[in-house]
Amino acid sequence: MGARGELFTTQIYLDNRSYFFNVKENRTGDVFLQIVESKNRDGAEADRHQIAIFADDMQKFLQGMEKSLEFVEKDRKARQKAAKEKKAAKEAKYGKGAASSSGKKVYRMKSEKTETKKPRLHVVSKKADAPAATETNTEE
Repeated sequence: MGARGELFTTQIYLDNRSYFFNVKENRTGDVFLQIVESKNRDGAEADRHQIAIFADDMQKFLQGMEKSLEFVEKDRKARQKAAKEKKAAKEAKYGKGAASSSGKKVYRMKSEKTETKKPRLHVVSKKADAPAATETNTEE
């Protein structure tokens, strides 16, 4: 038996995450699968989450995983189909490659908003020894 009851370990690295699949045996002899996700964070300790699935429950766990994978695959195909239909509708409305046939791209630009100026306040002092008038910008 390996360190801390490990029987088998494999790793998968994806972008800033690592997944560890550890088959372990506890003190009473029960075998379980431990799945650990470790996410690297900039300048801090890695976030680490884990779940354990015991051998008796692995078939049910795998059935749930298979159903989830089937849903994800169907959803992916449906999204691809919807994107193709959207593209076909756009081509029907604007013509296939109308903008790109001349080698130019056509962009729509939003109209620029006119910049609002801050109100200026004209202050007149009533004191004789103060300057006659001053201008200041008010910031709200």
